[in-house]
Amino acid sequence: MKVQVEELSPVEKKLSIEVDSTRVADELTRAYAAVGRQVKLPGFRQGKVPRRILEQRFREQVEDDVIQRVVQTAYMEAIREHNVEAVSQPQVTNSGLKAGAPFSFEARVEVKPKLEPKDYKELALKKNETAVDDAQVTEQLEKMRQNQSRMEPVADRDVARAGDFASVDYEANVDGKPFPGSKAEDVVVEIAPGELVDSNIAALEGVKVGDSKEIDYVFPADYRVEEVKGKTARFKLNLKGIKTKVVPELNDDFAKEIGAASLEELRTKVKEDLERSKKNQAVVEERDALIKGLVERNPFEVPRAMVERAIDSMLEGAMRQMARSGLDVRNLGLDFMRLREEMRERAVQEVKGTLLFEAIAQKEGIQAGEEDIEKKIEELANEAGQPVANVRKYFQRPDDRLGLSLRLREEKTIEFLKAQAKYS
Repeated sequence: MKVQVEELSPVEKKLSIEVDSTRVADELTRAYAAVGRQVKLPGFRQGKVPRRILEQRFREQVEDDVIQRVVQTAYMEAIREHNVEAVSQPQVTNSGLKAGAPFSFEARVEVKPKLEPKDYKELALKKNETAVDDAQVTEQLEKMRQNQSRMEPVADRDVARAGDFASVDYEANVDGKPFPGSKAEDVVVEIAPGELVDSNIAALEGVKVGDSKEIDYVFPADYRVEEVKGKTARFKLNLKGIKTKVVPELNDDFAKEIGAASLEELRTKVKEDLERSKKNQAVVEERDALIKGLVERNPFEVPRAMVERAIDSMLEGAMRQMARSGLDVRNLGLDFMRLREEMRERAVQEVKGTLLFEAIAQKEGIQAGEEDIEKKIEELANEAGQPVANVRKYFQRPDDRLGLSLRLREEKTIEFLKAQAKYS
């Protein structure tokens, strides 16, 4: 087999591959033999159909299959032998099979760029404040109180006041015509200043249960329903009931409902959680700052295939987060093409950062060995409150252990860069 590798750009190569005629002939022989064992033709016993008859009937199908098989195996051999770090599926062109002649094809493929990182020491970083004070703990406890609040029907009056929560039916129109979502029943809104699309309707103050009120509302220019963007709608609201929010007192009983033994223990836990969250946020911000600095000092092109995979990963993560928040993404009317384009810049930066971290690790000899992997597994087990043996099962497969090893190598590379950085 003859292989010629041509660099079309730092992220694309063309492989010109020629496969020996004998290898192609052998593949054709095997292919026709397989077809002969399967087909039934009048006048011939199964498995005894002459090849010339098979060629007359099945040449196009057999040659297509042989080309596909030869291309796949020859291409894989070529990229292994010539150390081509392909990151995309190849785009293959060929001129077909010719009797007794070698088979030639070309494969264009995106490749990982070769990097020689420079100026990666003394990157500018900002010190992140991770301490948590009592005011922040109190603020978080107040949010927890609000989240544990309950709605109770108002029994001593039937006129809505500011701060109440109202159950309403509504119908709306724009220029006398309905639109998607223009009618609903038993919708809960807060009688407070704000946007109707955020379920705030201050105009219901003073309305009696059972009465109706009509209001005009101008939809935001970026509202998700195309038919009403920036337009004025007329809403007819029917007030069906009013409720008030009852917020629990901040005491030991409240703490026990949350799962703590006392209010003091809950305060301690909240402070620890906030500190952990701040430290995690600092890690993310420092990583982003390192990538920004590295990319500014090391501009290079990235393969489109790697960017698309990064966008896929980011989009999947966003969908999982929405699902965990109780949202059904099928009902959100999301424009996935627009979302992908919005994520593209971030994805390009992420791919560049990952490649630069990898190149710096190679240059500095930074590795993550078995000892590092086992230590990380123990940390993950402690964080999850699981036995180490259970967590270790998740990393039994070689690919999973390799993925963890690469992640740890990046973490060690980031720590190396942070140790060399200039903090302000």
